[in-house]
Amino acid sequence: MGAFERLRSVEHDDRDRQFDHIVGNSPALESVLAEVQRVAPTDSTVLVLGETGTGKELIAHAIHNLSPRCGRPFVKLNCAAIPFDLLESELFGHEKGAFTGAVSQKVGRFEMADTGTLFLDEIGDLPLALQPKLLRVLQEQEFERLGSGRTHHINLRLVAATHRDLAQMVARNEFRSDLYYRLNVFPVLVPPLRERREDIRQLVLHFVEVFARRMGKHIEQISQTTMNAFTAYDWPGNVRELQNLVERAVIRSDDGLFPNPLPTAQANAKPSVASPGTLRDHEAALILETIRAAGGMIGGPGGAAARLGLKRTTLVSKMKRLGIYRPRYQRLTHEVNEGNLAV
Repeated sequence: MGAFERLRSVEHDDRDRQFDHIVGNSPALESVLAEVQRVAPTDSTVLVLGETGTGKELIAHAIHNLSPRCGRPFVKLNCAAIPFDLLESELFGHEKGAFTGAVSQKVGRFEMADTGTLFLDEIGDLPLALQPKLLRVLQEQEFERLGSGRTHHINLRLVAATHRDLAQMVARNEFRSDLYYRLNVFPVLVPPLRERREDIRQLVLHFVEVFARRMGKHIEQISQTTMNAFTAYDWPGNVRELQNLVERAVIRSDDGLFPNPLPTAQANAKPSVASPGTLRDHEAALILETIRAAGGMIGGPGGAAARLGLKRTTLVSKMKRLGIYRPRYQRLTHEVNEGNLAV
C-alpha cells in the first residue's frame, strides 16, 4: 500500500479510488492506511483521532470504501455543528407533532445510514444527555424516533472522530466511560502534517493543480524557496491550512508564478539544497523519486502509480508529457540527485 489530504489508489474491480483525496506516501501516513486496510473489512467500530484539519473524514471515507458496505450509504453528521435541541432529532428522527415545530415526519441519520456507514464527527461534543441513547443504538442496533413508540432495527457500521482527548474527558466526567469504551474498539490516530513533512511537496502540487484548473489559471513555477518554506512551516492547521494557503496563492498568482502565501519569516526561508524550481520540474522530480522508491515498478499494488494515487495509464501519460521514459530512468534519477533536471 502505498491523506487532502493522497490520491492513493489501487485499482480494484473498477471501483472508486480506495483512498480518494488522501495525498502522500510518508511512513507515518502509510502506517495509518495499513491500519485502515486492516480494520475496514470488519464491522468493528472505529474511532479516528487527530488534530483539527488532519483529514479524519477522509479516513472515515476510506474505511467505508474498503469495507463490504461500499456502495451503500455513507452518512455523516458533525456533532458540534448541530444545536443541542435539534441534535437528537438529527440522529434519531421524529414524528409529526413530536414537538413544537415538528410539522412533518423526519428520518434521522441512523435510519439514513441503515446497511451502510454512519460517520459521527466531533463525537467529543456529543451532549451527555444523548450519550446513553447513542450507546443503546450501538449495543442493540435499534432506536425509536422522537414521538414514536415503534422500534426501528438497523444494521450499520459506526465510525466516529474527534480532536479531543476522550480519556481525559472521561476522567473529568465530561464523557461517559461506557460509551468511550464502546467507541474505542479500534482507534486510528491520524498524524499532524508536521509529522509527515515528506508529503508536503506532493500536497502542494496536488492542490495547485486542483485550484489552477478550477480557476482557469496556468501555474508554471514554484520557487524552491517557497517549497522549502512550506516544508519548514509547522502547519498548526494541518492539511486544511495548507489547502487554504495554496488556494490563496493561486488566486494571487500572476504570470504563471506561484507566490509564497506564508508569513514573512517563513517566506524568507532559504533553500537548503539546489533543486529545480518550475512546476514541471517539481512534478518530474516527485515522479522520479516515487519510481525509485518503488524499485522501478510503475504498476501493481506497490508500484509508483499506486504510491502516487494515480491509475497506471495516468502516470504513464504524465511521464510521456514530462519526457520520462523507462530507458532514461537511471540518467534522469542521477540528474535529479545532482539538481540539474531538464526534461
